[in-house]
Amino acid sequence: MKCLFKPKARSPAELVKLCCDLLIIILDHHSIRQAKRQEKLAELSKVIRQLKCILYGTDECEPLAEACVQLTQEFFKHNTFRLLLLCFPLFNLETRKDATRVVANLQRQHVQFRLIASDYLQTNFDLIDILMTGYENYDMALHYGPMLRECICHQVVAKYVLESQHLTKFFDFIQLPHFDIAADAAATFKELMTRHKSTVAEFLSKNYEWFFVDYNTKLLESSNYITRRQAVKLLGDMLLDRSNSATMTIYVSSWVNLRVLMNLLRESSKSIQIEAFHVFKLFVVNQNKPADIANILAANKSKFLRLLGDLKTDKEDEQFDSDKAQVMEEIASLKPRTGFM
Repeated sequence: MKCLFKPKARSPAELVKLCCDLLIIILDHHSIRQAKRQEKLAELSKVIRQLKCILYGTDECEPLAEACVQLTQEFFKHNTFRLLLLCFPLFNLETRKDATRVVANLQRQHVQFRLIASDYLQTNFDLIDILMTGYENYDMALHYGPMLRECICHQVVAKYVLESQHLTKFFDFIQLPHFDIAADAAATFKELMTRHKSTVAEFLSKNYEWFFVDYNTKLLESSNYITRRQAVKLLGDMLLDRSNSATMTIYVSSWVNLRVLMNLLRESSKSIQIEAFHVFKLFVVNQNKPADIANILAANKSKFLRLLGDLKTDKEDEQFDSDKAQVMEEIASLKPRTGFM
């Protein structure tokens, strides 16, 4: 059963207004004492928790659509997102969690069939810059990361990040020594490179050279096992997507890229071998192989056939078995030439 607001409860508009007022007071360092700031922070925590309850509902009641719409309109109308991010470092852990969930939910709220969060962010890209800095701050990373991923769901935001200097930072963030932050950064990078297919295809066509040089050297050839495993899986997802067919054709025409995949195929990790195979097969089945690619494959035919013959998935996978048989048949038909391996 959906429940109605209690008679004395504040409306969503009133709660957003109160939230903004408290944020402004807390951010005014010159006119508020520390004790007063703590008092206002405690009050703000309760307000943010109430906003979360409106958006997600509670054990007793479901969220009301009209209340969510009103909250969304008021939140972006009063620039609450900006105030919230500016104040975020001052929040305690529970308030950070609640605020993160509120911001994430609001990215998905439709108002008159529009995602007004997208319109708002299109004129406030500097907030995305703030969220990106989260990966440089251990305390903020696991809160800013989820908010950033929800924002990237908007195509205009994904395009902004792809075209900004922020993109190159992911190659470093993914390899941070803190596993949880590195994993979060990897999840955001994957979202960025797979969600908006036309935007990603356009980006890759314009930035092919530097992007894949960095991708190969910093991720696929990383000394970190998890980085290599995630990177080769994501590479397969990108190249096998039809929207990236032009990029895939260029990628599998490079003997440098083939050498990278050959090394991954020889890894001791079966997980990496399997994911590498899904990319390696694209080099083999390409009917327009450049001469140097054909030479490498032919010269190492016996090694490839032996390696692939031993390669098996943990669970029965008919598609994998079929692909492997096709690849082995193609390799077996090649005539050996000069060795490259």
